[in-house]
Amino acid sequence: MKCAIILAGGKGTRMKADCPKVMCKVLFKPMISYVIDAVREAGVEDICVITGYKHEEVEAYLDENIKTALQEPQLGTGHAVMQANDFIASHLGDEILILNGDGPLMDADTINKAYDYHRKNNNAVTLISAIVEDPTGIGHIKRDENGTLLRIVEHKDATDEEKLIKESNAGCYWFDGGELKYALENITNDNVQNEYYLTDSVEILLGAGKNAGAYVVENSEVVLGANDRKQLNDLNTIMRRNINNRLMLEGVDIPCTDGVMIGKDVKIGNSTVILPNTIIIGDTVVGDGCTLGPNTYIDNSKIGDGVILDNCKILDSTIENGVDCGPFVKVRANSTLGEKVHIGNFVEVKNSNVGAGTKSAHLTYIGDSDVGRDVNFGCGTVTCNYDGKNKTRCSIGDGAFIGCNTNLIAPVEVGDMAYIAAGSTITDDIPDKALSVARAKQVNKEGWVDRKKPFKNQK
Repeated sequence: MKCAIILAGGKGTRMKADCPKVMCKVLFKPMISYVIDAVREAGVEDICVITGYKHEEVEAYLDENIKTALQEPQLGTGHAVMQANDFIASHLGDEILILNGDGPLMDADTINKAYDYHRKNNNAVTLISAIVEDPTGIGHIKRDENGTLLRIVEHKDATDEEKLIKESNAGCYWFDGGELKYALENITNDNVQNEYYLTDSVEILLGAGKNAGAYVVENSEVVLGANDRKQLNDLNTIMRRNINNRLMLEGVDIPCTDGVMIGKDVKIGNSTVILPNTIIIGDTVVGDGCTLGPNTYIDNSKIGDGVILDNCKILDSTIENGVDCGPFVKVRANSTLGEKVHIGNFVEVKNSNVGAGTKSAHLTYIGDSDVGRDVNFGCGTVTCNYDGKNKTRCSIGDGAFIGCNTNLIAPVEVGDMAYIAAGSTITDDIPDKALSVARAKQVNKEGWVDRKKPFKNQK
């Protein structure tokens, strides 16, 4: 059986963040979320997260199936793993994966290849390593002349010669559960930092006559983490590139990737075009043949086939096939736009169901409403859904015509094919096929300007 311990106790001082380091975001998701996803995709379900700085924030984010252990004070990686003693004791006969919560590029493929290497060589411990260009600050993998693993040397404790070694410890390990328990019982803090290094476990187990090895990754990017905002930006850049490349190979058209940011969980259909400065995140599914962007933001929404979204913001909503929105449109709070709905410039739809074929060309607010099919909204229409205390709904029937500058004072029902004259304020229900005119009678007072002289330059 496989299980995992994720180290997530760091403050991330150089990140200058108020949150724990693992809660800093890559493509709008905390780094630890990517690590958990990779672990689960690798077939590991029993997970223990070691928390520390502002542990309540991390614990609140984790789902109920993940165990936690608190490291306080924080005295190194070995000390962090020691806090999971009860978890380790329940897995003494299993293989235990240990990895950092701030390594969002680690993937299931690398985890499983390291596991296969670990099992094939009957290792007590297998670490994941990478060859890096700049060896500054890394944990150096020291081998003998035959390439056999000897130990891991932390950069701050390394000799000048050891600091030139470019094989880096990624901070990710597979341990035999019983051997991990033995190593933890023998780790000391006899080093410059007076901390308990998990890296010392390699030398301890080798000294006990056990097998230890290092699986060298094919792509060194998977082991990258972030200690400051610059490195966090680097992770965003790599993650964004990887996702965009994958989607393009799957048939999504991204003619220019400038400003295009797409979340890892987003699904996009064939021949959909993503234009610059478009952000798509959350549990979003996009159909085939859409054009999204430029300057469009979509979060946690379902987008049908053949949809056009130009300069739009779509939140927690469903956009059905053939819908055309934009520019400068906002759809939010569990709204649904039916097939072939047209929503034009400066229109907002909130918590509403809009029937197929309905059109609202410009400057309209549709809030808390149930709108039928083939309705026409004139410019400047407002559903007045809030009275200062309560929000209530409007109902508009199929084929209704709403004249320009109409106010619908909820709750109100407009019947099928009802016709509302421009400039009306509707407070009562309108029967099917009725004309409703709700405005004061026009009065012209001749000569009033000459008498009252209301204009600034008038003498």
